[in-house]
Amino acid sequence: GADTINTVKFNPVEADVLVSSANDRNVVLYDVRSRSPLRKMVLHMATNAIAWNPMEAFNFTTANEDSNCYTFDMRKLDRALNIHKDHVKAVMSLDYAPTGKEFVTGSYDKTIRIFPRSTGHSREVYHTKRMQRIFSVKFSADNKYVISGSDDTNIRLWKARASEQLGILLPQERQRLDYLNSLKQRYKHQPEIRRIQRHRHVPKQILKARQLRHTIQKSRKRKEENRIKHSKPGSIKVKAARDAKVITKGHSRTN
Repeated sequence: GADTINTVKFNPVEADVLVSSANDRNVVLYDVRSRSPLRKMVLHMATNAIAWNPMEAFNFTTANEDSNCYTFDMRKLDRALNIHKDHVKAVMSLDYAPTGKEFVTGSYDKTIRIFPRSTGHSREVYHTKRMQRIFSVKFSADNKYVISGSDDTNIRLWKARASEQLGILLPQERQRLDYLNSLKQRYKHQPEIRRIQRHRHVPKQILKARQLRHTIQKSRKRKEENRIKHSKPGSIKVKAARDAKVITKGHSRTN
């Protein structure tokens, strides 16, 4: 890289491999046994934080200035495995759960979100009236809590599952919870159940920003469709969203 380094993370499984990000939008993979970088890619916007998946040694996720998170396979950096959307401002921090099945993010939009690693939208969002911009988030080692540090000088502790009951459960209570969870799983594809599971209250400014972004995206899509419709067939190549986020990639060399 040729600019300020934002973050450096060692792979928790492959102990000799590390990844770094810089203000020049570069994400670079290194092996400490080699004198030159392994791979390098340039994204559309800068990366603020990176986290390796502790259960999938080849995969890592980046937190970007464009309000999205991107999951990559270090062996194939020309395409994102997944794009995680929902934040409306820059994502400043992220951390994987010990299980590797989900990760938590903190954003400049004053919200904390928990994303399943394989889906594009968050399953949970946390916010308060007094909490300001979030610069650090961490999962606890037992996978039950999330810790956040924000611009209002406070550290907050959150449950990783907001509806989960803490403390010792009686056998009857555990049986009841298991039964309710099995019902949710059985009927999760029903439209009404899916709507209830996905619905979350968010601050008004975030709701307005999300609606504005949706309008802009629809306008861009309509413009692209019109360009293709009124151009020579095959003259305009359409890139998938996961491919379009990577500008260049390759094997980087040092002098």
